[in-house]
Amino acid sequence: MADNAPESQETLSNLLQETRRFAPPAELAAAANITADAYEQAAADRLGFWEQAADRLTWSRKWDTTLEWNPPFAKWFVGGQLNVAYNCVDRHVEAGNGDKVAYYWEGEPEGDSRTITYADLQREVNRAANALQELGVRKGDRVAIYMPMIPELPISLLACARIGAIHSVVFGGFSASALQSRIEDADAKLVITADGGYRRGNPSALKPTVDEAVANTPNVEKVLVVRRTNQEIAVNDRDVFWEDVVAKQSDQHEAQPHDAEDPLYILYTSGTTGKPKGILHTTGGYLTQTAWTHHAVFDLKPETDIYWCTADIGWVTGHSYIVYGPLANGATSVIYEGTPDTPHRGRFWEIVQKYKVTILYTAPTAIRTFMKWGDDIPAKFDMSSLRVLGSVGEPINPEAYVWYREHIGASKTPVVDTWWQTETGAIMISPLPGISHAKPGAAMKPLPGIVADVVDDQGNSVPNGGGGFLVVKEPWPSMLRTIWGDDQRYIDTYWSRFENMYFPGDGAKKDEDGDLWLLGRVDDVMLVSGHNISTTEVESALVSHPKVAEAAVVGATDPVTGQAIVSFVILRGNAEESDDIGAELRNHVAKTLGPIAKPRQILVVPELPKTRSGKIMRRLLRDVAENRSIGDVTTLADSTVMNLISEKLPSAKSED
Repeated sequence: MADNAPESQETLSNLLQETRRFAPPAELAAAANITADAYEQAAADRLGFWEQAADRLTWSRKWDTTLEWNPPFAKWFVGGQLNVAYNCVDRHVEAGNGDKVAYYWEGEPEGDSRTITYADLQREVNRAANALQELGVRKGDRVAIYMPMIPELPISLLACARIGAIHSVVFGGFSASALQSRIEDADAKLVITADGGYRRGNPSALKPTVDEAVANTPNVEKVLVVRRTNQEIAVNDRDVFWEDVVAKQSDQHEAQPHDAEDPLYILYTSGTTGKPKGILHTTGGYLTQTAWTHHAVFDLKPETDIYWCTADIGWVTGHSYIVYGPLANGATSVIYEGTPDTPHRGRFWEIVQKYKVTILYTAPTAIRTFMKWGDDIPAKFDMSSLRVLGSVGEPINPEAYVWYREHIGASKTPVVDTWWQTETGAIMISPLPGISHAKPGAAMKPLPGIVADVVDDQGNSVPNGGGGFLVVKEPWPSMLRTIWGDDQRYIDTYWSRFENMYFPGDGAKKDEDGDLWLLGRVDDVMLVSGHNISTTEVESALVSHPKVAEAAVVGATDPVTGQAIVSFVILRGNAEESDDIGAELRNHVAKTLGPIAKPRQILVVPELPKTRSGKIMRRLLRDVAENRSIGDVTTLADSTVMNLISEKLPSAKSED
């Protein structure tokens, strides 16, 4: 909860109203993978439901116990054994699908592409697994991976999974100090990297960052380097090259079974204070839920679908829904190396058209950027192949949802707005495209087998129409098992707020139908004249104005109201900034949400401070709004953004 919100004020105001509804397309509903009875089946026998989901995988040894729950520590499919890489690759080849495409890889430079079948993937993963073993990597060892979006990245993850090494992927935009802290915390013995990748039309070096990070990490024995850009790089004694070490290996490697609770990977998520948190995911439960949710939420038909998740594998979305979930299901996926505006702003839609993508999974930040660029750009491309659209990363504003459905989905394609986290491992709350009568901006219902609720500050379930804290009340297969090396921090961070309930840190509300709406981080809730108001709702109200493409809202200290609402907005491409735009937008918010939510200030800005994964850094905007010196900007995609925003501040109007 925000530090300045007293306990008695903690229930969130429920301001935003949304009446639009979109029924599933009849054709999709008739052939949907999941039907409405899945909810009843899971409610009647939750563990039996997850056992059926686990049976979709190939196990070397069947489990003895489905769940051991010693709150807050869970073990799923205890005694069961399987190999994740075998499930993602070999079993599809053995079933006669070796010629099926696993990945269409598209490099950022135009014309730079590769097609990788499941048989190709099997050979490459086997070679990489043999190479890791030659380099001294054994089961349980940690391998840090710092790479661009090239095929060797998923191959590296699968090679680690094959031999039981624990991978720790660090996003290829992080600084040397961020990389070093993650290498040290995991005590990695090998780092896999590349000379560089392509970003916005130019080679972007990665190897120098690794050199700086490992200069002070004596436990790193080797650095395995892929040549991608052929930039000049320094070569050190511990460096070895992919083409020298991996290419010479045998393409045969026997996958050994691993225990369901053996660690699969660590993925670091930024802590609000102190060192990053190493989220630990294990093997059997994680693969069960990522595979089932990918099958269910996207209505995946592996024989015919072309699936594209636009995330980076450096984030959990890429782990679960580019690598493990899709491959476990035998899907054909697209991987794209670059940015959506290189070499032109229609690049995403060009890729959809080229590969006839049927399922697209992207972030609200990207969708709002496309809105800002204009409706005419996607209109130039044939996207009639699309049949399901997905959204991930933060709550999607209703207007962004409707734009996505209309301009990308031809006003007929269902949008699945998914809520989950690094910590949950897989999707938890989402519409199902063949069942849900979707509401723009709503996460809808917990998936079958997931028990989530909205509670007040005493942990009591709120009635329909009420707001409060999102919690998960029962363990789920893909849940984090702990924070690497720090069980107490795991307990304190996620389980101390409400007894035996997982608290992810998000606010939420239930509408009159009992459907869930995510209201963003509770840290981002503003206390205005005794009302707790979610930044998400005010941002959605602003984006519903025809001139606004994107908005970020923060609370700033105010002597009268406790906190006042300060809004930063980006206008749509065809909208011009006028002298009265602030008053126009303030009145629009008041009309949409009520006078209590009227912003004190509106700043029209050229861009917002975002991390490379697309999350808006409201902490920096609070610094601006309160005239503080701006904090650390190293994780921003563009650190110059804050200078542009600060320059706008003196001219911003503060009005009654």
